[in-house]
Order: sequence, then C-alpha cells, then structure tokens
Amino acid sequence: MSTRSESPHERMQDSDGPGGRPAPDEAPKESGEGKQTAGLLHEAMRNKRILGIAIVAAIGGFLFGYDTGVIGGALLFIQKDLNLDKSQQQLAVSAILLGAIVGAIGAGWLADHFSRRRTKILAGCVYVIGAIACAVAQSYWELVAARFWLGLAVGTASFVAPMYIAELVPPRIRGGVVSFNQLMVTIGILLAYISDWAFAGVSNNWRWMFAVAAIPGAALAIGMFFMPYSPRWLVEQGRDDEAREVLSRLRSDEDDIDGEIAEIKDVTKQQASLGDLLKKAVRPMLIVGIGLAIFQQIVGINTVIYYSPTILKFAGQQNTGALTQSLFIGATNVVFTIVAIMLLDKLGRRFFLLFGTSCCFVALIGLGVFFHFPGVQSSANWLALACLLFYIFGFAIGLGPVFWLMISEIFPLNIRGPAMAVCTVFNWAFNFAIAYTFLTLVGAITKAGAFWLYAFFCLCALAFFWTMVPETKDRSLEEIEQELGASPQEAEREAEVARA
Repeated sequence: MSTRSESPHERMQDSDGPGGRPAPDEAPKESGEGKQTAGLLHEAMRNKRILGIAIVAAIGGFLFGYDTGVIGGALLFIQKDLNLDKSQQQLAVSAILLGAIVGAIGAGWLADHFSRRRTKILAGCVYVIGAIACAVAQSYWELVAARFWLGLAVGTASFVAPMYIAELVPPRIRGGVVSFNQLMVTIGILLAYISDWAFAGVSNNWRWMFAVAAIPGAALAIGMFFMPYSPRWLVEQGRDDEAREVLSRLRSDEDDIDGEIAEIKDVTKQQASLGDLLKKAVRPMLIVGIGLAIFQQIVGINTVIYYSPTILKFAGQQNTGALTQSLFIGATNVVFTIVAIMLLDKLGRRFFLLFGTSCCFVALIGLGVFFHFPGVQSSANWLALACLLFYIFGFAIGLGPVFWLMISEIFPLNIRGPAMAVCTVFNWAFNFAIAYTFLTLVGAITKAGAFWLYAFFCLCALAFFWTMVPETKDRSLEEIEQELGASPQEAEREAEVARA
C-alpha cells in the first residue's frame, strides 16, 4: 500500500506527523523542542495572526483532552442512571477511541481533498452534534454510538490541528507544535475534571458534563471559518498567488516566502511506501517507535486518566470527594508537562524517559500496596491520591511528551509520515485495549493485582528503554541510526535521502 506524494503524510514530513503530532524540519541536532516551543510562543506574541491561528486550530487537541477526561467523572453517575455493568462501562469509555482511529484515517483524505480548514470546520460541527447526542442519550447503545461519533471528530481534529498549525508558522519553529499540541491535550483533561466537579451536584449532572463540550466544538467550527487556507494546500492546488498572500501576512521580513513555496513543491515530489518501513536500516527505528507507542499505554496511564474518580472511590471517597481530588491529578498533569517541555533539551529524552517511568513504577507499587492491605487503607487513606499524583508526575515528565517527540526524531524524513502513522495506530489500539479491560482486570485479579501488573509492564518498559532507545538530543540522524545498528554507509545513505 503506497503513500502517494500528494498525500497528507508526505506533506507533513518536514513539518509534522500523523495522529496530530508534528515532526521537526531537519535532524534533531538542528533544533530543540523546548527552544522551538518558546519560539512558537514568541512568534505568536509578535504576530497576533499566528497567535489566533495557533489557539483556534489547537482547540482540536483540547477536544481530545476534554473527552478523555470528562468520561471519568460522568461515569460515576451514568452507571446508575443507565444501569451499566462493568463491560458496558468499559465500552462507554473506550468507544471514542474506536471513532478516533476511524476519524484519523479519514482525516488525511479529507485534508487532502477539501483542505485542512474545511476539514476542521467539519470536525467542529461533528463534535457539536456528538456532544449533544451524548447529553440526550436515553440508553446505553445511544451513548456508545454518540461516543463513537465524538471520536470521529476528535480523531479528525487531533490529526489535522498540528498539520495546519505547522504549515502556517515559520519553518524555524515548527517543531514546537509537538509540545504545544500536547499541552493543549492536558489542558483539555484538566478542564474536563473541572467540569465534572462543577456539575456533580446539578440535576442531570452527567448530561451537562457532555453538553458543555459543544461550546469548544462550536468555537472550533466558527473560528476556523475565519482562518486562512494552509499555504501548503494552496500550492498543491496550483494556487501559488493565494499561498504567497497568506504567507506574506504570517512571515516577517527576514523570511524567504518564495523559497518556502519552492520547498513545498519539492516535498510534494517525494514518495514513500509502507514497504519502505521494512528496510534493514529502518527496521530498528520502527521497533523503537512501536515499542514506545505500546509501552506508553500498557503502563496504565489511561486507567488513571479515564478512571481516576472510580479509583478514588475504590479508595473510599464519595463522588464529590473523588471528583475534587481528580482536579489535583489534572493540574499536576498540566504543570509537569510544561516543566518537561522546558527541560527536555537540557537533560535529554532518555533521562526523562527512564526517570519518569521509574516514578510510575514506584507509584503503581504503592497503589497495589494500598489496595492489598486493609490496614494501610484505614491508617493512610491519603496514600491512594499521593500515588496517583506521583504517577501522573512521572508520566507527564516522561512517556507523555517524550514518546511523541522521539518518534518525530528517529525516522528519516522520507518515511517519517508513514512510520509515525504506524506508531500512532499501535498507540491508539493499546489505548483502547487498556481502557476496555481495566474494570474486568480489577474483577479478575483484584485492584492490587491490576496495579502490580501495570508496574510489571513499567519494568519491561524500563528494560526496553535502557537497551533499545537512543538519546536523540543534539544528535544527527546518522548518529541515531548508527546507534540503532545501521552501518555508517547505511546511515549516511538514509540521511542523504532524508535531506534530499
């Protein structure tokens, strides 16, 4: 199966990757993620048009975060109103991920044929319908169908958002879109927890939790109506003059607009196929990328994000207390994601990957101890929240941002789009698997057993990271490939293709 030269994946190879994650323009040593994020914010403040575009387009990442977080609090009340068993609760939680996978797959075709701008307008409209459908659902299957429908919008919006932003901002700061979009996701999760807490005491509480999401969905659709078309899309439609006009409003005097248009035309001539991912020089990188994708999920992050109020109820909290304590989890996620963004280029990716995952391991062991020993629950009832906060701290500075950053750095430019697409599919598939099995796992091997199983996966992840994952900070593509086992000749050949 080929990825044609005019597909969205190829257009993103020098600016962003699939699944709503961008890729740097060049080899890692030429740009730092924290520096580029700061550069993105600086450029946005200097040019208010870029600020408006970045904020409106990044609502796509926000929507993904909101629907990831809101279900946790809503589930406390849905299970009673709709009389859901554990299996039904799990599907109600995870149905959005199935829709997101379908939406992301279709988003590439839509962005190619109808433009990024129109695709995001459509995603906003679909999201508004889905939010309202969730709010008025009268049965379990209506809720599942509405959550799947929401997933279509979330998958589409989260795929196209970084693509659109990266194609409009100056090339020197495109790498910052990785962290900016990740930050918007965590902010969406936090505001979802706030919504859960605010509506907990209101009649039809869970319906309002879903309904309020229609507001950012509408903001996305309406806001994108006033945004320009992507210059990259305009060039590919043969509308060079319009692309030049858009770029002239978004670039400073030192930027070479004609050179950027010429670069766009060069990139669209590149071709790559999924078969290229099986080449000997690429295979070790693909193993690293897929390994990172899987381990990011099987260490149990979405048991915490989706089910944190449920876990806190397991620990003895009532609904209101569980929702209140979830706010601390959401805030911790945002704060330490920002910390990681600022420090990744100072301390390196591997440091945060190993240190953060080690913190997750310790926290999961602590949760297992808490639920296994009744005496601990009665004498240290604060331990569950402390462990959840420590877990989120570890994930927010480690696997949370580092996974998406590293898969944008380890692949040669000419196959980066398809490679990141494969990694994203694995990531979302295991996201679904974890979300759909948590309550069943708790029933089968106890709460303590479930958390200790995730802790075991953390140990496996640490072993994989230590032995297989290279440092990408300030390193060229050739150096990364050689560490992964490619010969100097193979690494140089792949790097020449990437630079072509």
